[in-house]
Amino acid sequence: MNFHKGDSVMHWTHGLGTVVQVEERALAGEKILYYAIQIGDMTIWVPADEQLETRLRLPTNAPEFKRLMDILSHPGEPLPADRFERRKLLLEWLKDGRTESLFRVIRSLSTHRHLQPLNINDEALLKRTRKMLLGEWSVSLSIPPAQAEHELQHLLASHSSRMEEHSKKLEAEKQSA
Repeated sequence: MNFHKGDSVMHWTHGLGTVVQVEERALAGEKILYYAIQIGDMTIWVPADEQLETRLRLPTNAPEFKRLMDILSHPGEPLPADRFERRKLLLEWLKDGRTESLFRVIRSLSTHRHLQPLNINDEALLKRTRKMLLGEWSVSLSIPPAQAEHELQHLLASHSSRMEEHSKKLEAEKQSA
């Protein structure tokens, strides 16, 4: 994949950034192409090697992004009760760097939050993942970040209220049996 100076890109762990420089560098006698990515006030150098596609990608196009937004309207996948297993699973999901994985982590942690309070690590991962997704959301749909945040809150709230209705219905059925 070729990126060019000025391209908006998604870094798999830091989120939305801009290619500010493309440079060949010699490392152990071998010349390797590197992309300098500006993310906030930090610059990250990403090698154009066999792992580039999981480290760096273009933001998802608008039609695909809108299709992926539907993930938030479904229940999250059950997460392990053990915090270490849960963190390992969520980080494994994020490893591929895909937009779908960002939605999946946010949805599952939001669902998990209704079952039990999130610990400090879950909260930090949720915050980081939301920040990454909102940056891409804003760029992919060409909307202000505040609007992306509002839309995300709305989708999560509507899913949350459906979950509560479902729980009440199950409880009522249990009591009438």
